[in-house]
Amino acid sequence: MATSTSTLETANGSRYLQQLCKHWSHKFTVDFDSKQGTIELPTGVCMLDAAPSQLVIKVDAQEATNLGKLEEVVADHIKRFAFKEDLSFHWKRSAA
Repeated sequence: MATSTSTLETANGSRYLQQLCKHWSHKFTVDFDSKQGTIELPTGVCMLDAAPSQLVIKVDAQEATNLGKLEEVVADHIKRFAFKEDLSFHWKRSAA
């Protein structure tokens, strides 16, 4: 399994976490509240943790070759929800 984490500086982390989880709850298994969320995607898992000034996103890919796509898909969706903000995703990868 391969892991990647990105921390976004935003006061809207809880809102984006909930939007992403609700958006994907129609297609995937999702568990969330206002501070934490888990989304079981076909190629891995996305975990979100919201704090007052940030959103931490962690993706675990079943195969290392899928990690880049997971990063891209999660980032693209959050950017759509956060269109009023200029969020920067700086993914830090590690092997699990």
